[in-house]
Amino acid sequence: MKCTTCFHQCEIPEGGRGFCRARICENGKIRPENYGCLTSLALDPIEKKPLYDFHPGSLILSAGSYGCNLRCPFCQNYEISQENLHGRSLYVSPEQLVEEAKKYVPAGNIGIAFTYNEPMIGWEYIRDTAKLAKENGLQVVVVTNGTASQEALEEILPYVDAFNIDLKGFTDPVYQSYAGSLEQVKAFIERAARDAHVEITSLIVPGKNDSLEQMEEQAKWLASVDPDIPLHITRYFPRWKETEDPTDIEQMKQLQKVAENHLHKVYLGNV
Repeated sequence: MKCTTCFHQCEIPEGGRGFCRARICENGKIRPENYGCLTSLALDPIEKKPLYDFHPGSLILSAGSYGCNLRCPFCQNYEISQENLHGRSLYVSPEQLVEEAKKYVPAGNIGIAFTYNEPMIGWEYIRDTAKLAKENGLQVVVVTNGTASQEALEEILPYVDAFNIDLKGFTDPVYQSYAGSLEQVKAFIERAARDAHVEITSLIVPGKNDSLEQMEEQAKWLASVDPDIPLHITRYFPRWKETEDPTDIEQMKQLQKVAENHLHKVYLGNV
């Protein structure tokens, strides 16, 4: 059976898993094996997502599962994103997660964020939980690499208030090196920005996406979508398989200046 959740379009045999390690074929149907299987749950500042222009100063209950449809060698959460942790996670139903989020409202919690691994590979869980969250007056945030089909996006979009979307570079070779698709991410950003608050994160990896020319093209394109979209230019540190030195801060400041020629809000992160 073909999985249509992202551009990989995996042909998954009965009992098998897709590239993301989380979607399976069972009884002739594709489903998310990681549905409700949480590996991480924390009450985070909203700025940690990062979202700077969406309810600043608030907290949000952040939930993560396992699996990812990209292979970024610098992944910060590779222990959960690059593994199949079925049987080593805790099942939390949509109803249970919403009730947990409501407990923390008096402490400043505004809702639920789907984050840490790639949440869109389990979009069914986002849809079911987010719909219930909205019925209970909670905000819903999705932190994603944006490598998901328009069909999957449309399933969750009516119930999502804000996205932080990774834009990992602005060339096809960059995305090909991560087993991704630039065009699918661009389409995801364009569609999400029409109906929800969107902020963009670009982790600047030396030798990959740190050229001023690439940032110029990226910022111009983002401005064509909406010049008020906040862009987070974030410093890379060695992690997992990537051993390059951390991003030069002066280079990041130059990239910020380039982006500010087109966008109204450009933030530096991890500096």
